[in-house]
Amino acid sequence: MSEPTGAARRRGPFQVGDQVQLTDPKGRHYTFTLEAGKNFHTHKGSFPHDELIGAPEGSVVRTTGNVAYLALRPLLPDYVLSMPRGAAVVYPKDAGQILAFADIFAGARVVEAGVGSGSLSSFLLRAIGDQGMLHSYERREDFAEIATQNVERYFGGPHPAWQLTVGDLQDNLTDTDVDRVILDMLAPWECLEVVRKALVPGGILCCYVATTTQLARTVESIREIGCFAEPTAWESMIRNWHVEGLAVRPDHRMIGHTGFLLTARRLADGVEPPLRRRRPAKGAYGEDYTGPGSESGSASRG
Repeated sequence: MSEPTGAARRRGPFQVGDQVQLTDPKGRHYTFTLEAGKNFHTHKGSFPHDELIGAPEGSVVRTTGNVAYLALRPLLPDYVLSMPRGAAVVYPKDAGQILAFADIFAGARVVEAGVGSGSLSSFLLRAIGDQGMLHSYERREDFAEIATQNVERYFGGPHPAWQLTVGDLQDNLTDTDVDRVILDMLAPWECLEVVRKALVPGGILCCYVATTTQLARTVESIREIGCFAEPTAWESMIRNWHVEGLAVRPDHRMIGHTGFLLTARRLADGVEPPLRRRRPAKGAYGEDYTGPGSESGSASRG
């Protein structure tokens, strides 16, 4: 049985073409690609790449300045943070939330819009595996080229489950029986009609937006289209901790707001979403609002 795409690059001794992440005594990282006959240079001296080629992962090398560096392959979260960028990357904390709460599974058929630099594409491809399908849409050709290079560099070549289309999702989406749709774009509400046609009943729409204005409009548009269950919205934050003997405390800095995530489940055709029992607070909508929680809305329900 053949290994999944890219798996061979994740284990075993270092080989020519492998990416290596060095960690210095202060915890700083340096990433480079192994090439026979080349040298790695720092302000603390240098060492030959050949010293690592054939060595096991987790080795320690010393520079000519006698500084020790720990050598490991970069993890995917490390890789996406250091990859060349055309657009901002989806941070690992958000990619992890998308994989979990959009329930990305092996063999899933996934559509992604807004490829950017290929960060989320790499996470999705690793999750769905060679037997899945990821069809990514990107409006800008220059971003698509950078994303392609980043994804192929990570997997060691083209991924058999990936198809990339340059163009707008709402104009080009022809995929059907899609399990998951991930929208990372400025106006995801503009794509809801084509997403509705593509998703299978029970499928998940996941949107990644930056501002509260985008979040509010996306949620209201999902409610208005009437073919999704009530959406759920959230954000995540990460705070590292310093642990040194009895000095156990949170770090002074944290990874705060990067974006909002929301998910919604596709209903079966012809089914209307159940009425929300949690009514909006008075004043949450304008004076002309007549939905749940308003006097007219309450009166109409008798």
